[in-house]
Amino acid sequence: MSNIDARLAELGLTLPEPAAPVAAYVPVVEAGGLAHVSGQLPFVEGTLVTGRLGEDVSLEAGVEAAQACAVMILAQLKAALGSLDRVERIVKLGAFVNSTGDFTDQPKVANGASELMVAVFGDAGRHARSAVGVPVLPLGAAVEVDAIVAVRPA
Repeated sequence: MSNIDARLAELGLTLPEPAAPVAAYVPVVEAGGLAHVSGQLPFVEGTLVTGRLGEDVSLEAGVEAAQACAVMILAQLKAALGSLDRVERIVKLGAFVNSTGDFTDQPKVANGASELMVAVFGDAGRHARSAVGVPVLPLGAAVEVDAIVAVRPA
């Protein structure tokens, strides 16, 4: 068992099967020592979390959705890299929150993903971030998160 796999087990996290792309893109591109992870949608217990923050999705459910996106990012990285021990640092997360015009807690929603990365990778999980409110996301998802990750050579 790798170090990161052991940490995931300590946290009680099981990585799901990586989600297949829903359009013409690949989930992860590794180039120049970086892995660029396409936006991941929130699946909680196999069901896509849909809806809009500030309308029909609570802040707590939004945080959980962002965490689910982060778990899927880890699943995609493990599939692409072979091992999460190749992760050197989480460089940046981009969080997109399906929200009403008067909802302003996008950073709190994004913390669901950010805090998970720190829990898994420690200081190497601390990252730069964007948290943006948008009027709609693919498939009606409540949250989408993408990532840029520094990786060690295979």
